[in-house]
Amino acid sequence: MINADQNLGYGFNAQWAYSQGHMDAALPADTRMLDFMAKYEFKFLRLPTDYRFWIDTLDGPVHESFLKLLDSYIHESISRGIHISLNLHRAPGYCINGWELEATNLWSDAEPQATFHRLWSIVAERYKGKHMDLLSFDLVNEPPAEGQRGFTREIHSAVIRSVTAAIREIDPERTVVINGLAGGHLAMPELADLDVVHSGRGYQPMLVSHYKAEWWDGSKGMPIPTYPCTYEGKYWDRQALWDFYQPWRDVQAMGRPVHIGEFGCYKYTDNDVALAWFGDLFDIYRESRWGYSLWEFDGNFGIANHGRPRTTYENFEGLNIDRALLELMLESRA
Repeated sequence: MINADQNLGYGFNAQWAYSQGHMDAALPADTRMLDFMAKYEFKFLRLPTDYRFWIDTLDGPVHESFLKLLDSYIHESISRGIHISLNLHRAPGYCINGWELEATNLWSDAEPQATFHRLWSIVAERYKGKHMDLLSFDLVNEPPAEGQRGFTREIHSAVIRSVTAAIREIDPERTVVINGLAGGHLAMPELADLDVVHSGRGYQPMLVSHYKAEWWDGSKGMPIPTYPCTYEGKYWDRQALWDFYQPWRDVQAMGRPVHIGEFGCYKYTDNDVALAWFGDLFDIYRESRWGYSLWEFDGNFGIANHGRPRTTYENFEGLNIDRALLELMLESRA
């Protein structure tokens, strides 16, 4: 049984194989990132993947070459004492980014659901009884909002319960992680009886986190971010953020641990604004006893080379690290 106060840890998302549209192939583990994490005792790494790196067709075999790369990434992480959480960022029949690219629907169609079960059953068998404290399965990234293509909480609950049962039939003690609805933001009290970790997000207000985000239509016409701020008629400050996460604390009070699987700030927001916002987020996560993983490590949302204006960087083996953000992260551990 997973304890409500269980903390998976603090760390980052690794963009290793999260999107076939952004990379041609999965690469060997980023040991420079892992060395940085080990040096500063960041003990959690979320590993989002695109199922299209696993298989070519829904009924096709899983590529052994991909599984061997995954073996290597897991080894490099756990050998440094870092918990690794394997995630399907694009699952058969669903992805929050580019769902229209899928010919099937994970939430309503039998074929992608069967493949979803098969992929998780394969890794459950592969790692059965291994790395029990250092390997978890994060089932599917950021399910949709109710009403999208007929999606409901009841449909989501049925899919999640079914695949969790399939994993636990093979590997009974494996830690399983489930993501909040509507892009990860909405808590799931209807699944509080299931022995899993609930994974939230830290992107509100979107004015701060997604200013000028080219892939998101909602960013068009946004004013220059400030924090605290008013966005879409709502005033956002620490109290508003605290209230936003109340449903997640309610789930925690029902006995389920909470982890913030993603959060971050895109490259165009002034770093002073970003740091003020991060400070409130970290304060809330610490008070709530939640771990987290920043999206991402090295890149536009990361701690390294993000490019936000007015940032002071510190070199770490060729990486430009945002020192002020690093200090906030180090101070945030519960």
